Amino acid sequence: MAIEPTELDHRFTAPIGVDVKGDVWSCVEMPGSAEFFGTGKSVRVDAAVDGVELPNVGLMPTGSGGHMLSISAKLRKRLGKDIGDTVDVHLTRRLS
Repeated sequence: MAIEPTELDHRFTAPIGVDVKGDVWSCVEMPGSAEFFGTGKSVRVDAAVDGVELPNVGLMPTGSGGHMLSISAKLRKRLGKDIGDTVDVHLTRRLS
């Protein structure tokens, strides 16, 4: 079932670092994401992290019922942030 792009205005703050099977990944976890999106599967969105726009990025399942957004090394360097630092995330559009 295809989803029409939907405008969003959803913000959350989270630390970089998600525990995935004992490893810490450089991602941020969205609180209440499965309920918000109505699915536990991957979701594509337009987002901004600390004001840096990230068009068409994937929110991946965490394996524990939530979703996480990857924060690449390049983005962390641009933001001056590392694992454990907090970022502000703004989801602006759901694409899938």
